[in-house]
Amino acid sequence: MRVILIHGAWQGSWAWDRWLPALAEAGFDADAVDLPGNGVDRTPPADVSLDVYVAHVGDRIEAGEGPVAIVGHSGGGVIASQAAEQFRERVLGVAYVAGMMLPDGGAYAEVVGGLADQDPAAAGIRPHLAWSDDGLTSTVPATAAREIFYHDCRPADAATACARLVPQPEGGRAISPRLTATRFGTVPRLYVEAHKDRSVVLAAQRRMQALVPGAEIVALDSGHAPQLAMPEKLAACVIPWLRARA
Repeated sequence: MRVILIHGAWQGSWAWDRWLPALAEAGFDADAVDLPGNGVDRTPPADVSLDVYVAHVGDRIEAGEGPVAIVGHSGGGVIASQAAEQFRERVLGVAYVAGMMLPDGGAYAEVVGGLADQDPAAAGIRPHLAWSDDGLTSTVPATAAREIFYHDCRPADAATACARLVPQPEGGRAISPRLTATRFGTVPRLYVEAHKDRSVVLAAQRRMQALVPGAEIVALDSGHAPQLAMPEKLAACVIPWLRARA
């Protein structure tokens, strides 16, 4: 079975590099995508949108034969949901790794708004972002990335990841899915909680689970990027679920 891996904001396909060997060993054909406008192609920031992202993922789904599973990390979860909605006939399931599993029309800012009023840490990376003059892109300072995204990773891995982050088009970050009960609502889902996440904090993860019920839940004692910090433990959570879908 093919597995489409969707990275989160400011990242690229490299975000999955340490997890790919576990998928290969388990016999899965993993395809880690580079989303348009995230440093690999020449898509202008002003042209990036959820529709552009999903069309790109759809091309990868349709490039091979047979059904696929999708794994979305962080903001990649929104894209995974929308791709499952639009390509339902080809999607066997979606796994969210500390992912943004939003309801139809929902925005992540709405999820964390009330939480941040009670605990400012729930705002995650947002207060640390540096914006371009035109407001079309944001960047994450390395110090903030290390503390919010990669605090539980090996120092060398964290430093490498921080150095590879790219400007994120806002049109691909502040996004809301358009979902239906008959398509996305029938997709099997797995949610991997990251209990030490400082970006998508646990309270936000559980709020999204309440808003979009029905996912199987597994937990890791990890920060925001378990695929980097503890790839073997993430594999132990996700691979049995993938095998059940195959």
